[in-house]
Amino acid sequence: MTNIPETGRTSRVQIRLVVIQVLVLSLLGTLGGRLWHLQIREGDAHAEEASGNLVQQVVQPAVRGSILDARGVPLADNETRLVVSASRTDLLKTRDGGKAVLTRLADVLGMTPEEVRKKVRLCDARTPQPCWNGSPYQSIPITDEATAKQALQIRERAEDFPGITAEPQAVRRYPNPGEANSAQVLGYLSPVTDAEIQRAEGSDSPYLRSDQVGRSGLERQYDKQLRGKAGVTRYEVDNLGRVIGQAGSDAAEAGSHLVTSIDARVQRVAEYELNEAMKAARKEWDRNTGERYKADSGAVVVMEARTGRVVAMASNPTYDPNAWVGGISAKDYADLTGKASNYPLLNRAVQGQSAPGSIFKVVPTTAAVNAGHPFDGPYQCSSSYSIGNQVFTNFESEDHGPIGLGRALEVSCDTVFYRLAHEEWKRDGGNKPKKNAEDWFYKTAHQFGLGAKTGIDLPDEVTGRIPDRQWKQDHWEANKDAWCKSGKKDGSYVERIAYENCLEGNRLRAGDSVNYSIGQGDTLVTPVQMATVYAALSNGGTLHRPTVGKAVVSPDGRTVQEIEPESHGRLPMTKQTRDAIDDALAGVVTRGSADWRFVGWPQDRIPLRAKTSTAEVHGKQTTSWFATYTGDYSVVMTISQGGTGSGASAPAVRAIYNALYGVRKDGSIDESRALLPTPQTSLPEVRTDGTIAAPQTERHAPPKRRSPTGEIPSATTGRRD
Repeated sequence: MTNIPETGRTSRVQIRLVVIQVLVLSLLGTLGGRLWHLQIREGDAHAEEASGNLVQQVVQPAVRGSILDARGVPLADNETRLVVSASRTDLLKTRDGGKAVLTRLADVLGMTPEEVRKKVRLCDARTPQPCWNGSPYQSIPITDEATAKQALQIRERAEDFPGITAEPQAVRRYPNPGEANSAQVLGYLSPVTDAEIQRAEGSDSPYLRSDQVGRSGLERQYDKQLRGKAGVTRYEVDNLGRVIGQAGSDAAEAGSHLVTSIDARVQRVAEYELNEAMKAARKEWDRNTGERYKADSGAVVVMEARTGRVVAMASNPTYDPNAWVGGISAKDYADLTGKASNYPLLNRAVQGQSAPGSIFKVVPTTAAVNAGHPFDGPYQCSSSYSIGNQVFTNFESEDHGPIGLGRALEVSCDTVFYRLAHEEWKRDGGNKPKKNAEDWFYKTAHQFGLGAKTGIDLPDEVTGRIPDRQWKQDHWEANKDAWCKSGKKDGSYVERIAYENCLEGNRLRAGDSVNYSIGQGDTLVTPVQMATVYAALSNGGTLHRPTVGKAVVSPDGRTVQEIEPESHGRLPMTKQTRDAIDDALAGVVTRGSADWRFVGWPQDRIPLRAKTSTAEVHGKQTTSWFATYTGDYSVVMTISQGGTGSGASAPAVRAIYNALYGVRKDGSIDESRALLPTPQTSLPEVRTDGTIAAPQTERHAPPKRRSPTGEIPSATTGRRD
C-alpha cells in the first residue's frame, strides 16, 4: 500500500472545503437575491396577489331598468322568480362530473336529464342551442319557473345537490300590455360572454360575469343605461375557504328607466292590422302567377310628423321575447333562427329593404322640377314607352293622355317618369356621360336622405340603396371577375347577362335610369326611411332623425335626460313644389289610385295624403306599399309578396288612422275613442322610490281576440297599385 504524504492529504481536504464553502455561499447568495427580488422589488405586487387569494367576492346583480311606453306603461320590466342555477365548477368536482346531480335535479324539476345537461353545457361553434354562452365560472340558470316546493326540496337535501342553488331573483319580463308585443323594438337579453368582458375592460361600463346584456332592439341600444351597476361584497376567508370577516362592499346601483315614444295601444293596433292584412292578402290570387299571394313578411311604422318620434313599429313575422328569459330552449331557438320561420328576429322596419315602387315617385317629381321641368306639364301618359327594342309599359297598360306631374302621382302613371328620366339621362351624356353630369334624379334621392341610415336609435339599421354612377362602378368592380368567368356571348340568358355585365356593368344605361325613376331596378329603401320622407312632406320639409327613446330617467326619478328630436336637413324643394305634391297626394285619396279604399273618409276634418305602390321583384310576387301622412302622423306599411298597395296595405293603414282619431266605419268621428288625436308631449311620472306612476285611464282599450279597431274592409280585387 502506497503511503500518501500528510501534507498532500491536508491540501486536498482544504481544497474540498473551499469548494464546498463557495457552493454554499453561491446558494446563499442566490437565495438571498431571490428573496430580495420577491420581498423588496416585487413585494407589493405579491402581497396584493396573496391578499386577493384570501378574499372572495359575492356579486349582487343590479336591477335592470324598465322600458316604458309614452304613458308609463311597462313594455319591459322585472319580476321576482325562483331561479334554480348550477355551478359547473362545483359539478366538475364530483366523481362523475355532475351527471348524477343533474339527473336528480331533473327529477325534482319535472324535466328530462338531457334537457338539464344541455342547459349547462358551454356554447361553441359546433354546439347548438340550448347551451350556456356566458362564463363557465358563473352560475348557470336551469329554470326561472321553479315552485316553492321544488326550491324547498333542493335546499333541504343540499348534500344531494352540490353546486345547485334555488334563490329568488329579479328576472326580465316582457308583459305585452294589451297584447302589444313590440318584440323587435324591445329586443332581448342573454349572458355576457368572455370576449365581451375582455373588450369592455378599462371602459366606464365594464361587465361582470353575472351580467345579462341586450342583444337587439332597445335592450341593446340603451344597455349601458338600463343595466346599472352590480354590487360586490368581499369576504376574507382562510385557506379552508371559511369566512373570517368582511373586507368591504359596494352597493348595487339599479339601472335607469327608458321612456319611449311608443304608445302600447297604437302598437297593438299596428301589429294587429299588419297581421290581418297579411292574412287577407293570402286569400287573394296573383293574376300573374295564378297562385295566391304568399304575404310572407311585412312592417309598419307610425311616426310623429313634427318630431320624427316613433309611436308604433311592427314587424311580421314576430316572436315572444320572453322565450329568451332564463335560457332559450332548442325548439324555440330553431323556430327563431330557422329559414322556415322567415327570421322573426329581423326588424323589417329598419333592416328590411326592398324596391319602393311608386311611393318613391315623390323623389323624381321633385328632381324633375329642380331640373327645370314644369310641374303642370303636360306630359304624355301613354300605355308604354320604348327605348330601342325595349318596351316599358305603364301599370296595367293604362293611357291617361297628356297630364301634369300632380295627376301622374294621383294615377301613378309610370310612363311620365320614364320619359323624364330618359330625357335627363340623355342630357347628362347618355352612354358617354359628361364629366360633371347633373344626375338630378339620383342627387335628389340622396338629398331626401335615401341611400343612408336615418340614424334611428335602434341597432343594425341598413342603408338601403340608390344605384347611382358611383354605386354602379363599385358594384362592377366587386363582381366583374365572377361575371367575366361565367359569362358567354352565345350562352344561356344568364350567361349572356353575365357577359354583358363583364364588359359594361359599370355603365349607367338608359334602362337603369328608366327603372329607377319609378322606384324599381336596383333601388332599395326601408319602411323607416319612407316614413321619415313622408313625415317631412307633412311638416313642411324638415327631415328628422327618427327616435324611439324619449327620456332616460334615474332609478329614483329625480334625474331626467330627455332625448330631443333632431333635424338633419330639409327636403330639396320649394314651398310651391311641396304644396303641389301635397295636393296631388290628397288627390290619391279622393280621386286617385286609393280613392276606393277611402270612401267616406272625413277629409275635411282630417286631411289625409297617400301614395300607393305595387313594386315588382324579380322571381317573387309584387311588394305592397302604402305611404301616408296627416298633419300629425306619417304611417307607412309594406307587405312582401302581398300584391298591390291599395289592395293589401291600404285597408290596414286606414284602420290604424281610425284608431288614432276615433273615426267610425261610416266616417263620423267619436273623439272619446281616439287613441292619440294629437302627439303626446309629457313624460310619465317616476316616483322617488323608483316606481312608475299609474297611467291615466284608457278611454279606449283594445279588446282581446278581435280587431281593436272594428272590422277591416276586405282586400278584394279592385283598382290597383
